[in-house]
Amino acid sequence: MSYQVLARKYRPKSFDTLVGQEHVVRALTHALEQKRLHHAYLFTGTRGVGKTTLSRILSKSLNCEAGITATPCGTCEACTAIDAGRFVDYIEMDAASNRGVDEMAQLLEQAIYAPSNARFKVYMIDEVHMLTNHAFNAMLKTLEEPPEHVKFILATTDPQKIPVTVLSRCLQFNLKQMPPGHIVGHLENILGQEGIEFDAPALRLLAQGAHGSMRDALSLTDQAIAYAAGKVTLEAVQGMLGALDQSYLIRILDALAAKDGTGLLAVADEMATRSLSYNAALQDLGTLLHRIALAQTVPAAVPDDVPERADILRLAGSFDAEEVQLFYQIAVHGRNELSLAPDEYAGFSMTLLRMLAFRPGIGAADAKPAAVPASAAPAPAVARLSAAPQVATASAPVARSAGAMSPARAALEAARNGGKMPPAASIAPKAPSAPPPWEEEKPQAREQAMPEATGAAAQKKTDAPAGSVALNEVDTAVVVEKPAEAAPLAARVRAPDPTPVPALNWDGNWPVLAASLPLRGVVQQLAQQSELLRCDVQGEGAQFLLRIPLETLRSAGSVEKLTAALTEHFGKPIRVETEIGAVEHTANAQAVAEREARQRQAEENLQRDPFVQALMREFGATIVPGSIRPA
Repeated sequence: MSYQVLARKYRPKSFDTLVGQEHVVRALTHALEQKRLHHAYLFTGTRGVGKTTLSRILSKSLNCEAGITATPCGTCEACTAIDAGRFVDYIEMDAASNRGVDEMAQLLEQAIYAPSNARFKVYMIDEVHMLTNHAFNAMLKTLEEPPEHVKFILATTDPQKIPVTVLSRCLQFNLKQMPPGHIVGHLENILGQEGIEFDAPALRLLAQGAHGSMRDALSLTDQAIAYAAGKVTLEAVQGMLGALDQSYLIRILDALAAKDGTGLLAVADEMATRSLSYNAALQDLGTLLHRIALAQTVPAAVPDDVPERADILRLAGSFDAEEVQLFYQIAVHGRNELSLAPDEYAGFSMTLLRMLAFRPGIGAADAKPAAVPASAAPAPAVARLSAAPQVATASAPVARSAGAMSPARAALEAARNGGKMPPAASIAPKAPSAPPPWEEEKPQAREQAMPEATGAAAQKKTDAPAGSVALNEVDTAVVVEKPAEAAPLAARVRAPDPTPVPALNWDGNWPVLAASLPLRGVVQQLAQQSELLRCDVQGEGAQFLLRIPLETLRSAGSVEKLTAALTEHFGKPIRVETEIGAVEHTANAQAVAEREARQRQAEENLQRDPFVQALMREFGATIVPGSIRPA
């Protein structure tokens, strides 16, 4: 006797044994029990989800000798003939090979005749979307008003290609993909009946490889039985499917938790020596990170038969939820960009290094500025200077000695050295030349007398050694005019004096407190972009009423996390209430104002600097806009 594959041997023969399509079974069962029969049914779904099986069970229910029933006997002549594929009045037609109008016309001509040995003549047209438009048009009238003894069952994997005129004439059922749990349970039942030993993790791996198709799962199980010589083991299934050993991914996440870049690259190199698929590795890494996220929020959702369950629960405690979400996003994008990388190894290793480099938390724009005392000296500023080109005329050539530098070069070197000029001997004498054009065209309104600069320039000129070039040779400094600006943000966000709260031993300064709390992500933004309206003492604790600008800031439990942080900070029970509205006196606004003040002070200091003014006057240097950065 020839061997029969599992997919055919264990094809469901009744609604009770059908797995994973409960919503379709329920509708068909009620219709059969109440004798509310439609003339045309359409089953849609991907391959291997039970379209043909449902068609055969429905045909048996319609033609069983026991009558129209949702539980066909399975033993009468009609039931056994349909199961064996030899029932005369059950016609299965493949529309992929019979897609023309002639084949459809022949089928419809036969439909008018009464069934020979059945209650109904059932036509099952598989992959109906392959029919031509002319064939669809030919069947429309018959499909809408068929003879009383004819039932149509249409099946397709692509319902979008079926004309709406056909869809409107059918009772449509969408079959779902098989969940992995249903596939594992069905495989356990079949292997138990076959008397074959198996590992539960191996069945889950087969279910994942089937991608929702029960027929594919049974075919893979047949292959695994042959591959493992009669026993379905995890190692055999991994080798057969080419699945990645999950220990590599566990080591990658352990290295990320330890911030060990060397360990990350060591795993990537080891995978390269074994010629493992980096695309599959990133796919499995995304699946593993998804399970870790589940373990952090809903631990019961992690299946018990996952081989890495213990490592998943351990890693769930090693990362913050924000880190897991970031790693997942990087893994997904890294897989999409793998084809754009110079090679797969570079793309994979760069994805791992990106996970190592990026951490959710305080960005550069959100960093808290350091407090600067009012009496402290202004911070030095750094700017890029652009020097005008030096022009030498033919009548006055400039002689350069070996190793000597021009005055302009000396000035630039001094700028790089913090104002310290090079030795005088290394500076070439300044060649006489006509004044540059900008000296003649410079408006007088752009020159302002600077007594301090004049005195400093005169002193430097007097003290200059012989042979050196004095940078400040005039008594007038160049000042760049600036357009009128609005009032500084620091003045606009100046908060009123805070109201102390003695019960909390707190000065009431909410912006300072919000900036100092150890928070990250959305909770940090909630604290730093909120304004304190009032703080009411209630018993042993207090209630904070905050105004926030956006509704999204209090989503995902951020208010509860801020409440916990305040309770821990004060050591007393704290309640936080929020309302939506315009805010003004916040930690974020104060930080922006302080940055603006430091930027403005740095610009003013650089404009007043005598050395910078000398560079601008002597060599036509200009300050590149936007290049000044407070040190």
